[in-house]
Amino acid sequence: MSTVNALDTVDLEVRVKEMYRRVAEEPGGRYHFELGRALAERLGYPNAELDRVPAGAVESFAGVGYFFDMAALATRDQVVDLGSGSGMDSFIAASIVGPTGHVVGVDFTDAQLAKSRSLAGEWGWVDFVEGRIDDVPVIAGVADCVISNGVINLAPDKAAVFAEAARVLRPGGRLAIADIVSEKQLAESIVSNAELWASCIGGAAQEDGYRRAIDDAGFDVVDFRTNPYEFLSGSARGASASYGVKSVSLLAVKA
Repeated sequence: MSTVNALDTVDLEVRVKEMYRRVAEEPGGRYHFELGRALAERLGYPNAELDRVPAGAVESFAGVGYFFDMAALATRDQVVDLGSGSGMDSFIAASIVGPTGHVVGVDFTDAQLAKSRSLAGEWGWVDFVEGRIDDVPVIAGVADCVISNGVINLAPDKAAVFAEAARVLRPGGRLAIADIVSEKQLAESIVSNAELWASCIGGAAQEDGYRRAIDDAGFDVVDFRTNPYEFLSGSARGASASYGVKSVSLLAVKA
């Protein structure tokens, strides 16, 4: 499921890295989307979970939904976080799986990696590694659960991302994610706009095609819901209203 079309993917990568450098270093800045603890709470993160993780990771949280109730992580689980950002979800996962488990956060933005690594401290069972979510630097068949929050929409080739998730998961492993999708196919003017991609709008795949790409990667979707998420800027809100751009969380199991 490639949605490259006329998009300049080199420009997109530059814009995504710059956007999320700012998210890491300037969490109080102005963006098309909301950041931080208030957002996490509204999306359904329990305060007890947020209190267990570094505050610096929470302040730069830019996710779009909650999925840990679906993920059903357990002690000793091996977890891979695709697009780990400042690390909030990785740290929450680590707080559940404990030191007998392991969490690998994968990100390609230097500033996000620097921030998450600086916050890891005594979390010795969490590693943050540089890599792409469509080419994950993890060996095959080792993960019990792959998580991702608001990141897959940024990938031009979503089928490759889901294929990589399936590759790193063991049989019966779980994919628990939140992401941005659309009810209608986006106009070419939006899809080819790298700024709107970097803001989590332009890369929103049409919902049916998104779910089909997950199925094609060898997963069965077993839970799916819409999240209480809203964009902030007028242009982002306009696209959301016109095309049904929305946040969803889902759980899929590798066959």
